[in-house]
Amino acid sequence: MFEDRTREKVTTCIWWPMWHKDVAEYCKTCDRFQMENKSTGKRLGNMIKIQEPSRPWEIFHMDWVTGLPPGGDRSYNACLVIVDRFSKTPIFLPCHKDDTAMDTALLIWNRVVSWTGIFTNIITYHPQTDGLAERMIQTLEDMVRRFCAYGLEFKDCDGFTHDWCTLLPALESAYKTSIHASTNQTPAILEKG
Repeated sequence: MFEDRTREKVTTCIWWPMWHKDVAEYCKTCDRFQMENKSTGKRLGNMIKIQEPSRPWEIFHMDWVTGLPPGGDRSYNACLVIVDRFSKTPIFLPCHKDDTAMDTALLIWNRVVSWTGIFTNIITYHPQTDGLAERMIQTLEDMVRRFCAYGLEFKDCDGFTHDWCTLLPALESAYKTSIHASTNQTPAILEKG
């Protein structure tokens, strides 16, 4: 997956003879890259068929990433991950692991529904489904782990240190502009046309 995305990003900015081979070799031999990859083996069990949406943001999956170090100006320690089932577009929202149901509902209303419109169905943790949110969480964790592994925290001109929390919009953008293996399109194109 990351090899495909690396190859896709390289094609947009640079070219050299045999570059496909070089990118593949780099991804196969990079120790850090290999250590960070996770097994994506499917869980065994009965799958429950989910109605396929006819438009973006009709159905979305959501789950939480917890156990994160404090980040942002409000010391967030969790991230609500929301993924549109139609376009595979993610939204990463920093939050607190002890947020109430009302806090979460307001976060979804203010940051998702106001932008995407009314949805038909929300799929939360449900291991019998296809695990779309769980797979997105693995991808997000891989991206954040790679960011943190290189110590890429930086200070802007005002002296503010950027951490995992302030990185989330950039990670969303990177994912939205990468071709998704199951759709052969970028989530941004599927969402906005």
